[in-house]
Amino acid sequence: MLRGYFYRAAGEGPKPTLVMHNGFDGAAEELHFFGALGGQERGYHILTFDGPGQCAAIHRDGLTFRPDWENVVGPVLDILTQDQGVDPARIALLGVSLGGFLAPRAAAYEPRLAAVVAVDGVFDAASALTVHLPLPHDAAVRRATSEHDEEMDRMIADARARSPILRWAFDHGRYVTRTSTDRQFLAEYARYSFKDGSAGNIICPVLVCEATDGLFYSATEESDPRKLYRHLTAPKTLLSFTEEEGGDAHCHPGALRLAVARIFDWLDDTI
Repeated sequence: MLRGYFYRAAGEGPKPTLVMHNGFDGAAEELHFFGALGGQERGYHILTFDGPGQCAAIHRDGLTFRPDWENVVGPVLDILTQDQGVDPARIALLGVSLGGFLAPRAAAYEPRLAAVVAVDGVFDAASALTVHLPLPHDAAVRRATSEHDEEMDRMIADARARSPILRWAFDHGRYVTRTSTDRQFLAEYARYSFKDGSAGNIICPVLVCEATDGLFYSATEESDPRKLYRHLTAPKTLLSFTEEEGGDAHCHPGALRLAVARIFDWLDDTI
C-alpha cells in the first residue's frame, strides 16, 4: 500500500491530472507547496504519493527504493483512472530531486502518461557520489560491486570525512535501500541510470528542469539534466533557473513560485 493525497480541482467534467512524487529523502507533504496547491488552483487534479523508499513507505511499511519506477507508477495510474473526474488522456507525472530520474524512468515504460516533468533532471544518480571519489565514475561503480575491496572502502571513508553531504547521502542511502555498507549502497544506486538507453523509450513530451548551481553535480562538466535532455528522443524542453532569478539551487527552493508557474505554463501548453 502507498500513501498519498488527492487534490480535486473545482468544477464538473474530466480534468487534466498531475501525479507528483518526491525523491531521495523528500515527503509527499512537501509537494503541497511544490505545485500541488497551485496546480489545483489552475484546474488540475493533483495526486501526490510516497513511493517505495520514500518517507511513509519506508518508515511505516519498510518498502525500499527500486529503480524500475514504472512498476510503482503503473498501479497508481490503475487507481487514478477509475475516477470519472480524471481525463485519462491528460495525465502527467512530475518527480522532484531523485524523482528527476524516477519519473522519466516510469515514462519510458508507461504509455498512459501524456507528459513527464523532471525537477531536476537526473541521468545517472550515482554520479553525485562518485564525483567525490579519486576514481573515474565507471571504475568506482565497477569496484563497488566487488565482494571485498578494502582500498575502495578507505576511499569512501576519506570522502565521507571531507563532505557532510556525502555522509548524509551514504547514511540515508543505506537506510532506504537496506544495504549494509556504503560500497553496497553505491553499487545499488548505480542502477538508477539511463546509461541503459531507456531514456530513448520515452514517447511523451518531457520537461527537464535544471538549476545552474545544482549542488550535486560538477559545474565543470555537462550537468545531469543536460545529459538526460541530450539522450531524449521524444519532444523535449530544457528549463534553466538562474542565480538572478533566485532559482539556481537544487530544485529551486529560492524561486519556488516561479518554478511552479513555469512548469504549469508548460503543462498548459502540452496536455
